[in-house]
Amino acid sequence: MPVSTRSDSTEPTLVTPSLLRDWPLPAPGDDKYSRGAVLVIGGARTTPGAAILAGTAALRAGAGKITVAVAESVAAQVGVALPECGAVGLPETADGSVTGQGLDRISSYVERADTLLVGPGLDDLDLAESLLRALLEREEADGSANAAEGPAVVLDAFALGALAKVEEELGPWRGRLILTPNPTEAEILLGHDVEDLGVAVADIAQRFDAVVSCQGFIAGPSAEMDGKAELWKITTGYGGLGTSGSGDVLAGAIAGLRARGTSDTQAACWGTHLHAAAADRLASKLGPLGFLARELADELPALMLELNT
Repeated sequence: MPVSTRSDSTEPTLVTPSLLRDWPLPAPGDDKYSRGAVLVIGGARTTPGAAILAGTAALRAGAGKITVAVAESVAAQVGVALPECGAVGLPETADGSVTGQGLDRISSYVERADTLLVGPGLDDLDLAESLLRALLEREEADGSANAAEGPAVVLDAFALGALAKVEEELGPWRGRLILTPNPTEAEILLGHDVEDLGVAVADIAQRFDAVVSCQGFIAGPSAEMDGKAELWKITTGYGGLGTSGSGDVLAGAIAGLRARGTSDTQAACWGTHLHAAAADRLASKLGPLGFLARELADELPALMLELNT
């Protein structure tokens, strides 16, 4: 991890290409198993594309294996749309929303995952809460309530909306959470309006003992900072990032990097920078608006090569 160059602890460290080159990603390894496995849980019947975008981004970020667990009515279609992944169907409601039941179907994938990404494509807040509770109860039952055990856990979208409701049960995940809220979701997590986004991101990191990436700010709790959160800020990015599916790509990229063996903070800083830099590159080729979220993922490998040489 590079040494912070901040002179004022209230100011964020700027995430620049130079900083990232001094903070290189793990070596690729010899095969797909050495680059880690990601399990994506999401994808309701009407929103399977979100899980596909997240899984694609994780692969583009270099993860070795991807499994996508989605509503059972669309699992086969997801497997065809993303043939590089394993696709597993989960129980769903009559409307096609993923429930918190049937996790035995993915138990072996959870056990083998290096990163668990929950949220892309979930479409019901109450059922997302049930899903989080079921995942946490599973870890409690398995005796994996230690932060040093189990996969990193990335939460996005409706899983973030449900997070505050399960705060008292978060013990098994504390210390290995990565959160990717947008500003609205940040307000939900804190329970009040946000005036200073950097301060809000740091507060969320402390409250949930998590690394947090929100609209270019990244924070992580640090015992070495007198109980204050370490704060980072991305220095690039285009307004065109405000497009459908962009957040799913960000969460997937961070999950993929984390599976490769980075720290939570490195995955968040690298993933958030790559996501923003991909928008810059597309803006220069296509214009500042109108590029697609799935095109962001396609830019990740070349950007990593340029930064990691």
